[in-house]
Amino acid sequence: MMELGQRIATVFGGSGFLGAYVVRKLAQDGFVVRVACRRTDLAERLRSLGDVGQIAPFYAPVEDESAVATALRGASTVINLAAVLGGRALETVNVAGAGRVARLASAEGVTSFIHMSALGASVSSPSAYGRSRGAGEAEVRQHFPDATILRASVLFGPEDGFFNLMGALARYVPLALPVYSARTRLQPVYVADVAEATRRAVAAFGEGEAAAPGSLRRSRASHVYELGGPEVLSMTEIGRKVLEMTGRRKVVFAVPDGIAELQAAVLERLPGRMLTRDQLLMLSVDNVVTGVEPGLEAFGITPTPLGLVAPQYMARFRDAS
Repeated sequence: MMELGQRIATVFGGSGFLGAYVVRKLAQDGFVVRVACRRTDLAERLRSLGDVGQIAPFYAPVEDESAVATALRGASTVINLAAVLGGRALETVNVAGAGRVARLASAEGVTSFIHMSALGASVSSPSAYGRSRGAGEAEVRQHFPDATILRASVLFGPEDGFFNLMGALARYVPLALPVYSARTRLQPVYVADVAEATRRAVAAFGEGEAAAPGSLRRSRASHVYELGGPEVLSMTEIGRKVLEMTGRRKVVFAVPDGIAELQAAVLERLPGRMLTRDQLLMLSVDNVVTGVEPGLEAFGITPTPLGLVAPQYMARFRDAS
């Protein structure tokens, strides 16, 4: 049973890849954590990251006004990680959902609001996803002006959906590893670094107890942080690293744009939507920090190189023979 005076943090989208890392860190800092999500069965595994009763799944899809309000009741800290990559839910989750969580958090008197966005978020983005993320940021600012917005590049870590997918392709696709938008540059960032930045943002701008670097407060005026790793890599370079990590003697094949669009038009209609035309539009522009906003260094975090983490979990895709 929760004792009087305990701090409550509500994490929307907390059952996902990044969410598990964030929930663990908040629990370590002594928060009672509500994991607000649509699939509470997927959040049950997170209970073991804290003490008995410290972490609790809550059914609270961001489009459900009543459920969101219930999950926010009594919380001092709110972190919104809820997002979708495409489809009809872009507007309801990434835009309206983000605005709803921010509006109800403000009405509840929440002290600290952290919104996870993405590099390239802009209402003028060529992709519907990027536009939805930009519009979502605007909704959050309108309802919670003091919100901290974190824009992250593609995340890597043992459970990621990017490098693991490429590793599977390296294993099963014969002769060559296909890559799309071969010259586009990404700045992969370690999921644990992003989670730690989230924890330190809570500590600095909310009621957390962990020490935060003084420089973090001085950069507070921007409200926005861009989180990228230490390496900027083209899709071709990423493909080569995947082949190296998986021990596959293949070449990297840059899929021509016309063929990529035809493939996406078919694959986006299949279960799993492995590739969509909107994802190709996302890959048409670089996904790197601009240098205009502060980054991981503002949180006192040295970005973790891909090579220190990825080879360990990419080894599963090596040839066992």
